[in-house]
Amino acid sequence: MKHEESGRLTRDGIRLYQREDFAGMRAAGALAAQILDEVADLVEVGQTTGALDDFIRNRVEQAGATSATIGYKGYQHASCISVNHVVCHGIPGDKKLKDGDILNIDVTVIVDGWFGDTSRMYVAGRLPRKAERLIDVTHESLMKGIAAVKPGNTFGDIGHAIQSYVEANRMSVVRDFCGHGLGRVFHAPPNVLHYGRPGTGPELEEGMFFTIEPMVNLGRAETKVLGDDWTAVTRDKSLSAQFEHSVGVTEDGVEIFTLSPANRFHPTWAEN
Repeated sequence: MKHEESGRLTRDGIRLYQREDFAGMRAAGALAAQILDEVADLVEVGQTTGALDDFIRNRVEQAGATSATIGYKGYQHASCISVNHVVCHGIPGDKKLKDGDILNIDVTVIVDGWFGDTSRMYVAGRLPRKAERLIDVTHESLMKGIAAVKPGNTFGDIGHAIQSYVEANRMSVVRDFCGHGLGRVFHAPPNVLHYGRPGTGPELEEGMFFTIEPMVNLGRAETKVLGDDWTAVTRDKSLSAQFEHSVGVTEDGVEIFTLSPANRFHPTWAEN
């Protein structure tokens, strides 16, 4: 079913949604976050990424929602699962998780025409120290990016907050992929870069909905896409991590639509 868009477009082609539209984004974001909470207990040594995806697919159906990724440009899975040096768009399959593997699970659901898009990191077994530090820096970079979201700031301010923190920790920000606008569509303007200069790019205005989803590598920033035309990996085989929230610009700041109901967005439970 095609849903009518609300609001108006800025001169940069970015849609400004109405205040009543925030409720739709909250519902979609809450379901996506809830599913990622639930899948956490299934991430363990010996589990396959395909089984994790099957669980996600079933939960989306049980909720009466729709997976945004099944059928998207030919993709056939309800999630992207990216393990170790896979940066993003990893395809679920028969691969079994090994002790110390880190993985990003990315889910997008459609609830009453609204898109909820979020991803977070998990670990199978014991979390290696260097991977723990990568996950910590990536998570903190996302939160610093979100903290820069308020009317009057720019998208360059978001990118700069992320890039400066990551590089101060001697890691690199992936530049080949970025966040995006969303709402009643999966991908829309703007491209949300995770690097940049303060004061550059479009100005943030109330009613903008978009994702912030920094990908951070322990090594160099360069990536390559494998022959399946989906899976992106680090060129130097270094570990990569990513966290993603869907957010909306409010009158005086930002609302995060994809907060974890069980406070499981950062995999701190893995350290116990």
